[in-house]
Amino acid sequence: MHPSQRKLGHRPWVVPARPWIMAQSWHDLLFAHWPVPAEALRRFIPGRLELDLFDGQAWLGIVPFRMTGVRLRGTPALPWLSAFPELNVRTYVIAEDKPGVWFFSLDAANPIAVEAARLSYHLPYFRARVTMSEGSDGIVYRSLRTDYRGNGETLEVIYSGEGQGFEAKAGTLEYFLVERYCLYAQSPNQELLRGEIHHPPWQLRPARARFKVNAMADPLGIRISGAPTLHFSRLQQVIVWWPEKVKD
Repeated sequence: MHPSQRKLGHRPWVVPARPWIMAQSWHDLLFAHWPVPAEALRRFIPGRLELDLFDGQAWLGIVPFRMTGVRLRGTPALPWLSAFPELNVRTYVIAEDKPGVWFFSLDAANPIAVEAARLSYHLPYFRARVTMSEGSDGIVYRSLRTDYRGNGETLEVIYSGEGQGFEAKAGTLEYFLVERYCLYAQSPNQELLRGEIHHPPWQLRPARARFKVNAMADPLGIRISGAPTLHFSRLQQVIVWWPEKVKD
């Protein structure tokens, strides 16, 4: 049994009966969320998906972190493939009563992982040059998209967790933003796919962050401004299932 499967009762639906295919560990995550108009995101979402709103409000998330222990089921984590920083730009959607994540982009410093994820999960991964280190003011994260499919999108942020840790309660904004147990993607032939995931309840802390450069929403034509809603998590253990087609 994977360590993440020791807790199951918090899930909004049961875990898939079929075997999971991949395990990952996520470290030092910053969840930075901005409220955005739903109509600004709707045109980027497949028609069969409904935007998932909290009290009528859509949210755009930017999430820098690093991965370790990325491995296929039954195989060891390979040093040159299993650990790398990642950066996600996302919003929240729902299909068949299963709320999940829709990714606008995923930047990673591992070119093999980028191409493998594009081919297998049909996710919009991009190659990037990323550095992540601990500084006196917190975690210093810099990402520059180097992929030919991008336009040099850049993020520079310093962040840290502070205050007491907590688990988000169902019905709160924090729960809505982080407690997600599937992702959605669209294949080249326009099939809607759902990838189930599992993890224990998020262990969150309040966070502070200073954004020096943030161009990650530029491809959406969105200028995000104002103070974001911030949360920090030190570690999460995750397992992933092979994506399946959402029924017509």
